[in-house]
Formats: sequence, structure tokens, C-alpha cells
Amino acid sequence: MSIRIVLVGTTHPGNIGAVARAMKNMGLSDLALVAPRYFPHEEATVRASGAHDVLENALRVETLQEAIADCVYVAGASARPRSINWPLLDCKDAAACLIDESANGKVAAVFGPEKAGLSNSDLDLCNSLLTIPSNPDFSSLNLAMAVQVLTYEIRAAQSEKRPVYEADAPLATSEEMEHFYTHLERVLTDLQFLDPDNPRFLMRRLRRLYIRARPDQNELNILRGILTSVDRSREKSS
Repeated sequence: MSIRIVLVGTTHPGNIGAVARAMKNMGLSDLALVAPRYFPHEEATVRASGAHDVLENALRVETLQEAIADCVYVAGASARPRSINWPLLDCKDAAACLIDESANGKVAAVFGPEKAGLSNSDLDLCNSLLTIPSNPDFSSLNLAMAVQVLTYEIRAAQSEKRPVYEADAPLATSEEMEHFYTHLERVLTDLQFLDPDNPRFLMRRLRRLYIRARPDQNELNILRGILTSVDRSREKSS
């Protein structure tokens, strides 16, 4: 199953080991670590309790973009309300969605630092938010516990048969979408439609639009072709 667990900015090495154990308990092995404060570390090994292969094979990178570059779908864990709405799934629905989307390519569930969680810039890279229903007066879950809950739901959902959407072409990966967003932002700036000193709000809205659309690689090539045509037209008129 092509499901990756991504930990961003983990500060406690014991949590990394406990996450590896939780993953192996539920049959997952693809772990990515984004700029962990301490890793490798003895405490991570101890807390893994036999899931050493998950730790040894973990991908270690410096940015979330690198960790999800080959993914076609990304769910980001968040308990905090956001100023711009993302598609929101509870843990059970998120697990089912990750399984369904894994038929189209690699998918990922992303968890942020223990204290602060994922930033808005991290969530810009996600297709949806996943939440774990909990006591509103005490909603903070330990990182490894949160991963354990999600991986359990993934394990349970595997036994359920659901119709799977089959795209005409492979879905665009996160890396391909990022190239598109960079191209789109540059063209909109050249057209003076986007204020280069304050681009984030508009670009975040546009990301939401294309995330809902879920373009495949053929569709993305069409969009990139339109932007290239705009570039050429501007060059001829200048």
C-alpha cells in the first residue's frame, strides 16, 4: 500500500521511534522525516521496540516539498481552525480517502511539530485536512498516539470495498503541481493581476481551486501550455 507517514520538525526523538512502532503494528513502513531535531538517536531506536527497519529506511529531507514530491494526494493533520477553508475529513474518512487515492499513486499523511502543528505554508501543500475527534477542552494528542489512531483506521478500512475512481491519465504529483503554481504566480504577476508584494492570499485561494479539481498530467500539461502561450504573446507585444 503506497501510504507514507510524514513527520515535520519533530523535536523529541522518542516520538519518532514510537511512530515507527505504530506504523509497523498496522502494516505501514514508508516513513519520511522533515528536518527532525534529533535523528538518528538512541531513544528513537529504543521506542521503536523492534520496528528498527522502519527507522533505518526512513527518508530524511529538509523540506516538506521534498518529502511529498512524488505524491498525488496529501492529507495534513490539524486540530486548529484555519482562515481559509480546506477540505476537512475526520480520521476515519481520511483513512478511507488515503486508501482510495493510493490506487492512483503514492499518498501521504503529514503530521507537524509537537507544539505548533503544521503551518499554513505546510498546509498549502496538502489536498485536505484530517482531524481526530477529541475532547474540545483537552484536544492535544501525543504525536505517536495521533499516528496510531490514523494507522489503525487505515488498517480497518482496508477490509472495506469501495469503488475506485480511475483517471484517464496519472494524477499530477505534488512536485508537478508546485511547478505549475510557480509558473502561474509568475504569469499573474506579469499580467499585474497579482500583487507581488502580497501574493499569498490569492495564491492560496487558487491552490484550493486546483486541489478540488485534482488535474491529471494531461490536464496539467494543458494548463501549463496556456500559461506558456500567454508568455509568448507578451514577448511578441513587448
